[in-house]
Amino acid sequence: MIKVEGLTKRYARTVAVDNISFEVEKGQIVGFLGPNGAGKTTTMRVLTCFLPPTSGTATVAGFDVLENPMEVKKRIGYLPETPPLYPEMEVIEYLKFVGKLKGIASRDVPGRVDEVMKRCAVDDVRDKLIGKLSKGYRQRVGLAQAILHNPDVLILDEPTSGLDPKQIIETRELINSLAGDHTIILSTHILSEVEHSCERVIIISHGKLVAIDSVANLTNRLRGSEAVALELDAAGGRPNPTEVQQRLETVAGVSRVMMKDSKNGKLIFEIESLQGKQIRADLARTVVNSGWNLNELRSVGLSLEDIFLQLTAAEQKDTEPETQGVQA
Repeated sequence: MIKVEGLTKRYARTVAVDNISFEVEKGQIVGFLGPNGAGKTTTMRVLTCFLPPTSGTATVAGFDVLENPMEVKKRIGYLPETPPLYPEMEVIEYLKFVGKLKGIASRDVPGRVDEVMKRCAVDDVRDKLIGKLSKGYRQRVGLAQAILHNPDVLILDEPTSGLDPKQIIETRELINSLAGDHTIILSTHILSEVEHSCERVIIISHGKLVAIDSVANLTNRLRGSEAVALELDAAGGRPNPTEVQQRLETVAGVSRVMMKDSKNGKLIFEIESLQGKQIRADLARTVVNSGWNLNELRSVGLSLEDIFLQLTAAEQKDTEPETQGVQA
């Protein structure tokens, strides 16, 4: 659905996007991540035909962004970080106006506007001036305009910016409901949003692609070893924490045992394996054979924040000093 090959964007001598390539399949939700100035917004502007690439190609739904920009725009719904709203217009007036701009047949505009207002939870402010709305409501009106023409591709830049926790959950559920019928690229600084919503992540730093994969695969690639959380019932003072830690450290393949918590009658440890070793079965066997009550044994992955920091820090070390601070 989206195919980017060797995409580069230069501003004078500054390289904002540096020879990146990736593909997004139909119906996927992909998280697009990077620190400030990484090139995320520039890439989005190229994909939405707001900026031409310096070199390389980008196609959306089979149409080239340079050769067929109008066809690309027909198939894209775009929500920039600051929604393109007219504060002097009422919500319903604005959405009807946008519907006509996007080529929706006049007879279909009212029904489509009603549908997206309900879906984006702005129906209760339909007759209010946009300039009088809270930031959260304005963000949802922006999302409504992005999906109004039922596009094949949605490109969302910080779609939950300014929303309260309840609105964030509602927006996340809306985005998830759009997957399958729509291909979605989601740029956000809220990494938990990506973990909840996205099948894959694309991470760029200083204009260069540093990773594209699922969160689970990136965890395995970076860590290279197994990490598990183990919880025991310590009611009545048994088992002794020191005794447990020493016993667990003797299990074949274990590289490190860390005591994480000891309260409410529970002992919680985090245990890491040696490279390439699987240790869960041997840990469970050791606990049972020792006569202890095993409450929980589960895998612990790196958080997306850990992955993000590791990859972007590694890229930063390889970046020449004069490229620092490049804005995109």
